[in-house]
Amino acid sequence: MLDDAGSDPFGVLDRVTSILEAFDQDDHGLGISELAVRADLPKSTVSRLVATLVRERYLERDGRRIHLGLRLFELGQLAERPRALRTAASPVMADLRNRTGHSVHLAIRDGHEMVCIAGMRGRFAAPIAIRIGTRVPLHATALGKIELAHATAADLDAVIAAALTPWTPHTIVDPVQLRRELARVRRAGFAVEAREFSATSSAVASPVFTASGTLVAALAVSGDAEVFDPRATAASVHETALALTRRMVLDAER
Repeated sequence: MLDDAGSDPFGVLDRVTSILEAFDQDDHGLGISELAVRADLPKSTVSRLVATLVRERYLERDGRRIHLGLRLFELGQLAERPRALRTAASPVMADLRNRTGHSVHLAIRDGHEMVCIAGMRGRFAAPIAIRIGTRVPLHATALGKIELAHATAADLDAVIAAALTPWTPHTIVDPVQLRRELARVRRAGFAVEAREFSATSSAVASPVFTASGTLVAALAVSGDAEVFDPRATAASVHETALALTRRMVLDAER
């Protein structure tokens, strides 16, 4: 069995992985002893790590039986969402990129940031490159403004309280001005970013919704601020976001 001595974080990760992978779909919960056998770990190690995993909701305890926890299901849903979105978005993003000549991005929220999950580089690419995995702030980008425009009042208050970083001289850092901007975004159905995150880039974004009407992502086109007019492209971005929403609805009904 593996030695539990030492504090090597990679060793701890290996042991946690062994415990989580000890479960299968036919299990109706496992006891500590059975978990220790399946994971090939000392019983004391399993008991200690299980207590931590239960506290963090990766496992659940039902008397003496241990089950996989809700947090793992939540993470699985997060992993599935980008994949389904990318599949549905690919053809409409390609069409938008071809029609505008500019780069197209699809992003979802993670905490106080938006994360790019899909992107297509256009002929007239913006000076700042946004690749898959790139994180951008909520208040200073068209992608983020879409998210904030559909956030709850409490959520928006929390984002504002966490500080509005001035990325450029054009970044909106006044809470009152930001709230007014977000109200305009809700009315218009699109958000404009004018040199607010990068002094050399501008963008326009629109929301993508699920079949239930929940905001699931933001779709944006970006370009060089010297030549790109976000408002001139807004209608195309909005139409494409609506088309993607319709695809999401149809996929959900299948």
